[in-house]
Amino acid sequence: MLHTSKYFYLFLLALAILLIPSSTHAQIAVGISVHIGPPALPVYVQPVCPAPGYIWTPGYWAYGPDGYYWVPGTWVMAPTPGLLWTPGYWGWFGGAYVWHVGYWGPHVGFYGGINYGFGYGGVGFVGGEWRGGAFHYNTAVTNVNTTVIHNTYVNKTVINNNTTVNRVSYNGGTGGVTAQPTAAEQAAARENHVPATSLQTQHEQAARSNKSMLASANHGQPAVAATAKPGVFHGPGVVAARPAGANAAVKTDRPPSAQTNKAASASSNKPSTASGNKPETKTSNTQNTNKNKTKSSKPSKSSHPAESHQHESSGKPGGRGR
Repeated sequence: MLHTSKYFYLFLLALAILLIPSSTHAQIAVGISVHIGPPALPVYVQPVCPAPGYIWTPGYWAYGPDGYYWVPGTWVMAPTPGLLWTPGYWGWFGGAYVWHVGYWGPHVGFYGGINYGFGYGGVGFVGGEWRGGAFHYNTAVTNVNTTVIHNTYVNKTVINNNTTVNRVSYNGGTGGVTAQPTAAEQAAARENHVPATSLQTQHEQAARSNKSMLASANHGQPAVAATAKPGVFHGPGVVAARPAGANAAVKTDRPPSAQTNKAASASSNKPSTASGNKPETKTSNTQNTNKNKTKSSKPSKSSHPAESHQHESSGKPGGRGR
């Protein structure tokens, strides 16, 4: 009887997925649905970018036979120059949390409004951009060694200095993010997509086989929260999660070079104006930074969610899939 009801539920879920627009259900992993929401996103710092061309892919909670497990954030090479990563996300659908898989595409699509940090503030990606076949990094939100990587710029208008903490890791349902796709995100969903690379798949499989990644074992604070390269869970470039309440004044979802203290909160470190998708920026090649210190000190309003998080999941991890 139990098995019959389970298969009947999966049939209804698959049927419902077929009835929604193709641009949406193309991202849904059919059969991966859970009745308990994933834990809150861990607090961690971003490892330094290992080399030019790598793009940050944020960590996420995946689900396996033993419950939710953490897949560390990592730097990966895009399968083709010009492509950007749209992270996957958990979304409430048909009475369960369903996983929407991430993908590569020419534009960043909808990822549930989840604030993954480091450029993924819930809408789009502001951690870098492609220019003539080379990826340029925004060092205001990504951790890059500018003595090694020279394709950099600084755009602080994308930083949201709101101190509201929110680490919700799912869209919809009880306590979930309520964001809906924008027109641009809907257009991005209809573009040609490339699935995760083989290294990304191997990275997730390595996390799945590591029992310490289970939420039931690490209680939401994995020892390997992020890595410099996919599949490398030991040695330099591996960072652990931090307690959610530790160093609350420090923004862990942006690099140390972008940190500001309270005394400087009203200084020129704050953005001047928000000018759409192409705000004014300055490149790392500029030697005399004093020329740019006469900008307005008033911060602009941002449509992005807060950059740091503080929220408990609507349920404990480890619920069984349906």
